[in-house]
Amino acid sequence: MTAGNQRGAAAPDRLPTALDPLDHPLVRRVAVLWGLLGAGYHLYLMSAGLLPNLVTRPLHLLLALPWIFVFAPASGRLARWGGWLAAALGAAGCLWVALDRDSLVDQYGYLEGPLQIALSLALILVVLEMGRRAIKWILPAVAVVALAYGVFGDLLPGRFGHPGFPLASFLGTLTIAEGGLWGPLTGISVDVVAVFVLLGSVIGSGEAGRAFMAIAVWSAGGLRAGAAKVAVIASALFGSISGSASANVASTGAITLPTMKRLGYPASLAAAVEAVASTGGQIMPPLMGAGAFVMAELLTRPYTDIVIAATLPAILFFVACWIGVDRQAARAGLAPMPASERPSGRAVLALLPFFVLPFGVLLAVLFGTGRTPQSAAGAAIVTAVALLAVDERLRPVPRAFLDRVAKAAVDAGRQTAGIAAIIVCAGLIVGVLNQTGLGVKVTSAMLALSGGQLWAALALTALACLILGMEVPTTAAYVICVAVAGPALIELGLPPLVTHLFVFWYALLSTITPPVCGTVFIAAGMADAPWLAVAGRALRLGLGLYLVPIAFVVQPAILDPLGQPFEAGVAFLRIGAALWLVAAALAGGDGAALFSWKRLALLAAGLALLMLRLV
Repeated sequence: MTAGNQRGAAAPDRLPTALDPLDHPLVRRVAVLWGLLGAGYHLYLMSAGLLPNLVTRPLHLLLALPWIFVFAPASGRLARWGGWLAAALGAAGCLWVALDRDSLVDQYGYLEGPLQIALSLALILVVLEMGRRAIKWILPAVAVVALAYGVFGDLLPGRFGHPGFPLASFLGTLTIAEGGLWGPLTGISVDVVAVFVLLGSVIGSGEAGRAFMAIAVWSAGGLRAGAAKVAVIASALFGSISGSASANVASTGAITLPTMKRLGYPASLAAAVEAVASTGGQIMPPLMGAGAFVMAELLTRPYTDIVIAATLPAILFFVACWIGVDRQAARAGLAPMPASERPSGRAVLALLPFFVLPFGVLLAVLFGTGRTPQSAAGAAIVTAVALLAVDERLRPVPRAFLDRVAKAAVDAGRQTAGIAAIIVCAGLIVGVLNQTGLGVKVTSAMLALSGGQLWAALALTALACLILGMEVPTTAAYVICVAVAGPALIELGLPPLVTHLFVFWYALLSTITPPVCGTVFIAAGMADAPWLAVAGRALRLGLGLYLVPIAFVVQPAILDPLGQPFEAGVAFLRIGAALWLVAAALAGGDGAALFSWKRLALLAAGLALLMLRLV
């Protein structure tokens, strides 16, 4: 689910006017077939060998168009007919590039004649509208500003101007070459993200959803504040296959929020716990909201390197949530879940294979054979599809199997299209940055503004990520910020992997950062709590999370657990202890009580443990 869906979910008064086409049986059947076609296409690409990028990437966008323009809920006749028109124009543009690829390659990114210019403009407009419908207006607006800069930037004086480009060359590089719509970012969506999204959808369509909750309730339900800790564990497990904070809230929150409220939790606290925990879905390997794949491409490093580097920070994310929940529970006296509501060990064991087997196959192929991430995901998909055919007693369920496959096809189609809308729109921005050299100019300005001081540059970067990420999905905010600020941080001596994870982490924290905090809005709406109160508690609960990226800089060994296992373990324990001290300082109490000497001492000790290097 995208950021646009997050804000839509926060405004239920507008939802009844939006008709969901998939409520119609015939349209749903067509959508299922279209989803199966998309799944088959991306699975075929895994074994098809090398195919031209200007064929595979336009066809990927073509498959995504109906999910945004035709199958998505729309309010009013104009929006519905406009969607059909946009889908038709987009399909025409995609087919033009894919079918005429051989001759277009010979044009070297230069459009010939008014018809090609018109088709290119139509493609760009469709992508912008696709972004607006999928994720609201901020990302397309940034893309429009970037495009305007590319066209009119030669009129700007000083170093932020550029020499100018012929319109046919500027648009052609973005639309018939691999410098914009069909660049490396789109390649990531085609080659890797779509397959992993399909894997997550297949796993989530069977008994795995029950398995997540059963494992979480069995392992944490009997502890102090058990229902809240169940939310933390369930969000970690579900986030590993969804990679989406908003989907995490909607899925796990549907169970945990009513449970917490029934057990006497304040509604604002219950919503804050779910919002903060669900945000971690985007940092939890293997999917990371497509961030792992984008990061691997930008760093030109194996995907497995990114997963290994992100694992301990992801665990720390949920450790920080757990500590915050526990400290809040100690102050508020929140009780465990009743034994009658906790599953037996036998029930958990019966459901465990539906979660463990696909992930076991994924990890075994990924790390044991050295095959590509796509091959590992493909093997896991086969395993997960086989598990859709049985229930928890391993009895065949043919009718349920068909329903589960249909659900997986629709979910995968929608999620892949949402990610494609983000990535292709961001590709336009990156394409303009590359053509005009604006990224280099901004990097130079940033270096000058920070006075060559790394910590000043880090603060500017973190602020930019939080601001941009408030209205732009995490992956897009990460791509834009790392393209602009990343080179400056690297020039100041920060290792590239640390730079990218630092930027990505702050981009994802924007989902709980007021005033625009998507997961907070969704959780507040589901818990029927004032969003401002939820945001305040979420900040108090998750404040330690804002400190973890700083630990990457001070203790980079945390990102290299295989190369430096002892140092990584020490760093993990130090950061965990620091988070506990910070949480202890901030848990419970309001007003003047927050500034007691004891609290200030705990806070100072936590920050010192986090920030000071051990010689």
